[in-house]
Amino acid sequence: MKPYIAISIGDLNGVGIEIALKAHKKISAICTPIYCINSYMLHQACELLDVEIPSDFEIFEVEGSFNIREGCVDKDAGRYSYDSFMSAVKLCEEKKTDAVVTMPIHKEAWSLAGLHYKGHTDLLRDYFKKDAIMMLGCDKMFVALYTEHIPLREVASHITKEGLLSFFLDLNRAIPNKRFAVLGLNPHAGDNGVLGDEERVIEAAIEEANETIGQELFVGAIVPDIAFTPHMRSSFTHFVAMYHDQGLAPLKALYFDESINVSLNLPIIRTSVDHGTAFDIAYKGKANTLSYENAIKSAIEFGMTVSASS
Repeated sequence: MKPYIAISIGDLNGVGIEIALKAHKKISAICTPIYCINSYMLHQACELLDVEIPSDFEIFEVEGSFNIREGCVDKDAGRYSYDSFMSAVKLCEEKKTDAVVTMPIHKEAWSLAGLHYKGHTDLLRDYFKKDAIMMLGCDKMFVALYTEHIPLREVASHITKEGLLSFFLDLNRAIPNKRFAVLGLNPHAGDNGVLGDEERVIEAAIEEANETIGQELFVGAIVPDIAFTPHMRSSFTHFVAMYHDQGLAPLKALYFDESINVSLNLPIIRTSVDHGTAFDIAYKGKANTLSYENAIKSAIEFGMTVSASS
């Protein structure tokens, strides 16, 4: 039987619903998608897109209604995207679906709606009381983020041996036996303390993690400016970055259209597109579906991996 995937439709003022409709036929061949949106909002979106609703477009009714304002930051759209996401999470939590795939939300719209989470991963971390790990990429390269949506000036204070050790061990439990190149924080990976000493903490955590696991799975601290060169990517497909842009700037430069977002170390499987709401092209028929298609495929693959290991 094809797996059931709960689809959180994201901010309806953006490109998420267009992508879902465009890719529906293709993804329905490999799974049964359950879209968390109600009939009224779906019909409104389809009228704006001038498309027909597919006959097999199965929905889970999420209460609420508002006027879609394509390309606008809107508290009602923010609230509805949150409600859609929580509906999808609960479907998966109740074993009615096998995974959750999320379309993009808009952080400012969530804030306007009185939601103080910085994004899906932050919400999942709070909801499940687990240290969710954000990993982004595609089959050519994945980057796990040690810190995510925090100011750059705060990153160094988060570099602790205890925090890194817990992160490495959680990452290994989520993806067993995978080798990771771990980036340093400072230019030249600190040059033996000349440009900063955070790398000594990173290396101590790596050493203890490898000893605990019994394999040398974490390698570093790697000089950040050479970490994503062709030579390094011929040796590693998985990386750990110390902060958001350190890992995501090179990833998006190389694989923007095809990369996805995965939440690890949680009791449910959740993947997502790795792009934003794209308000500038919302409801113009220009949205690219590749990241979404890859997110669906990865949700299925992660589900098969979990089933095989349990």
